Amino acid sequence: MSLPPALSRLALPVIGSPLFIISNPDLVIAQCKAGIVGSFPALNARPASLLDEWLHRITEELAEHDRAHPDRPAAPFAVNQIVHRSNDRLEADLEACAKWKVPVVITSLGAREDVNAAVHGWGGVTLHDVIDDRFARKAVEKGADGLIAVATGAGGHAGRLSPFALVQEIRQWFDGPLALAGAIATGDAVLAAQAMGADFAYIGSPFIATVEANAAAAYKQGVVAGRAGDIVYSSLFTGVHGNYLRASIIAAGLDPDNLPEGDVTKMDFGGGQAAKAWRDIWGAGQGIGAVGAVVPAAERVATLAQQYAAARARLSLGAIG
Repeated sequence: MSLPPALSRLALPVIGSPLFIISNPDLVIAQCKAGIVGSFPALNARPASLLDEWLHRITEELAEHDRAHPDRPAAPFAVNQIVHRSNDRLEADLEACAKWKVPVVITSLGAREDVNAAVHGWGGVTLHDVIDDRFARKAVEKGADGLIAVATGAGGHAGRLSPFALVQEIRQWFDGPLALAGAIATGDAVLAAQAMGADFAYIGSPFIATVEANAAAAYKQGVVAGRAGDIVYSSLFTGVHGNYLRASIIAAGLDPDNLPEGDVTKMDFGGGQAAKAWRDIWGAGQGIGAVGAVVPAAERVATLAQQYAAARARLSLGAIG
């Protein structure tokens, strides 16, 4: 199956994942201009009226870039919609996305036919987060155009399955757009994701440590200093299992090795306790060991592209030899 036009003009097969609180127009625009999909959660725009301003700015700045650089147009941007009963902004946020004809909508924590139909109504593409094959099938049955396989090691809310197992099961029946998330932080890993059968790598944590990211300096440095062993998998903070920086858990006065289970019924992205947890308990994935410094987003993408090209060249030379 060929990729939708919105996803076929990337300079690098990467989607920057929507980072709760952290992703903002500065980061999204920088990612798109560098040639990868930039994304942000609609809920990052607070108050809700700010979403229209963000979409206006992103749309106009990317259009201006395309006019100035017809030889290297910007990649499309994406908006993440939390499709969960706790999100009372969903309908209004979808209306804003319809107004600006958002090219890609990423849905999480639930799959809904009406949401997919709404996005298709303005010509957009929908990608849905899944952590296993069962959820993947439900998402496609409900009209999602593509899937994001969130494997073990991904930052924030993450699954438990190996990327090898998850991708191979999905590819047994689904030939549509597929992104893979889970500890991908180098160009080599981007190529590996494609070798396994994914179309795109879904990368989040390395972009926390960028100049444009809306993250505290200590958070950015925590990503730079952290290693895979510094990541803790817990459901305590939102009711859904996710990966977090050990140091931030300790700083909150908790024992990262003895965390109780969370309560999914108390999930709240409207500014309640679960949302506030993300400000103090810092999400990150197991790939952070590859992040060596806080740099501009364009530089991070350029490094990924160089690594990706080098990895492809090594494989080509190996095949010839």
